[in-house]
Amino acid sequence: MEIFNPTTHTFDEFDTATQRILRKTVDYFEDLGKARLLADTRDRVWYQDFLDFNRRERVFATFLTPKALADGDRDKRWDTARNARMSQILGFYGMQYWYVWQVTVLGLMPIWQSTNAAAKKRAAALLDDGDIFAFGLSEKEHGADVYSTDMLLEPGDGGFTANGGKYYIGNGNQARMVSVFGRRSDTPVIDSADSTRRISDDEYAGYMFFAADSQHANYRLHKNVVDSQMYVAAFDLHDYPVASDDVLHTGRAAFDAAMNTVNVGKFNLGFGAVGACENAMFEALTHADNRILFGHRVTEFPQVKALVSDSYARLAGMKLFSERAVDYMRSANRDDRRYLLISAIEKMSVTRAGQKVYEDIADVIAARGFENDMMFPNGLTSMFGLPRLEGTVHVNMALSLKFMPAYMFSPTDVGLLALKHVPAVAPLTGALRWAGQRAAGVVPRLRSETAKATVRRVPVRRDAADDSFLFHQGPSSGLGAITFPDWRPVFTEFAHIPNVAVFTEQALAFQALLAAAEPTADQRSDVDFLFAIGELFTLIPYAQLVLEQSRIEGADTDVLDHLFDIFVREFSRHAVTLHGKPTATPMQQSRALDLVRRPVADLDRADRVLERARGLAGAYTMKP
Repeated sequence: MEIFNPTTHTFDEFDTATQRILRKTVDYFEDLGKARLLADTRDRVWYQDFLDFNRRERVFATFLTPKALADGDRDKRWDTARNARMSQILGFYGMQYWYVWQVTVLGLMPIWQSTNAAAKKRAAALLDDGDIFAFGLSEKEHGADVYSTDMLLEPGDGGFTANGGKYYIGNGNQARMVSVFGRRSDTPVIDSADSTRRISDDEYAGYMFFAADSQHANYRLHKNVVDSQMYVAAFDLHDYPVASDDVLHTGRAAFDAAMNTVNVGKFNLGFGAVGACENAMFEALTHADNRILFGHRVTEFPQVKALVSDSYARLAGMKLFSERAVDYMRSANRDDRRYLLISAIEKMSVTRAGQKVYEDIADVIAARGFENDMMFPNGLTSMFGLPRLEGTVHVNMALSLKFMPAYMFSPTDVGLLALKHVPAVAPLTGALRWAGQRAAGVVPRLRSETAKATVRRVPVRRDAADDSFLFHQGPSSGLGAITFPDWRPVFTEFAHIPNVAVFTEQALAFQALLAAAEPTADQRSDVDFLFAIGELFTLIPYAQLVLEQSRIEGADTDVLDHLFDIFVREFSRHAVTLHGKPTATPMQQSRALDLVRRPVADLDRADRVLERARGLAGAYTMKP
């Protein structure tokens, strides 16, 4: 696992044109210098200079224009791998720069998904001109509850007139195309209070996505709602004319476009967090390892050693998961939608891991992390924000739970159903699992189901290809039908690593808990209870992708063991939380405690991980 160092990274996993733009981006920030970057941040200077650089080098145009609209330019494509790397670089130099890029990605997605050829052609031309885009979904009174939107469109001769407000809209001050969500004034609001009710196409019919221009006279910009260099707008449309060429989606397709935009656009949150944490590690270790207190380096104090080794391993996990997640996004198709779970975890778990890295590193860098010549204070604020953007954690935890049954159980796990009637789990789970595997070979129906559950292995994807499926994801429904392969083999492959073996025991015990004490009908509507389950569940696919990427990269065994030491501790903590939930049944309380394990402690291993982290001290300092 290599920490991104701007002075040494070559980007040689990409084609020549991509390498050039990524290197140009790094050079732009290094030439700008740390003093100017920090001064602009403190003074909340709109980053026009960066946007001028983008126009000159055609950064957004090259990276964010799909091949179908590239007009013969062989370097233009929507390539998730290089977009993720750009997100990481921008996060490294400042989340405000990541934000203008990120919101442009969100604003473009409803356009690229549309069948409106005129709007897509206009967007491609604006990208060539260096313009930025925005995503007008949220409202002050409703947040991201799009069912209740108060952006109303009055039908007229050949078009509509829009009236209403949007809130918390990044780039809303300058975006030449704002993808705005609203509904026709002659249709009712969908009552979404009953989440179990299936909504008909007729009820969806009045909802729309349309494109607005922030420079239009009837677009009223009110303010920047945050005290920051980035611009997060509140705006109103007053009798705004919406022509047919401005309409992007109608009906259920508008809802699908919103969900599919988030699936792709907010995938970049994790990579922004990775970049910010990498910069923080350089600053923290350079300071702490060179500071002498009471005759010792700060990094030699036991509590600091634990914080540093944990942070280094946690950051390694963020990077390993994220790199493998790119492959799932790029390999997605109508028959393989596993990316929806992976993207949700990228948005939720990686950003929260980043927050934890910052919390721990703050105790290492101490008062130095608040000084005005440091990048750390800016990253600290941003890292607490990422998991909380429009309920990122809550929304994505709820989404992840939809995949839990299909992920956790394969047809060969039929024997686990017997655990509902078995009080002692540990001695019998292996035999029952074996019985299920044997049954799959002799029961025709089960054999058929096992065959259907076979899912192809996801290849490494860093090729120079256009990820066009992301604009044709289709309906956002049917998540329960998505199939997953057996998650256990990769854990078995790494079982020689002590804490991988312990974590695997916990995961199997969690599987047994779900089989023996599944959530009751009342618990399935209790979000607080389900989130306790979700914390346990999402750690398993997170760990799975970490191991898959470790297989690809040949990751350091010491770092991997230390990372799983952290996973074991976190799994145990979430198990205790589940045990303590007031609505947990006696069976669930008992089996929750079956998940608690003590990680395999190894002080020598922790010291070796610490030494790898200390190697960052002085390895990179941004130009003054």
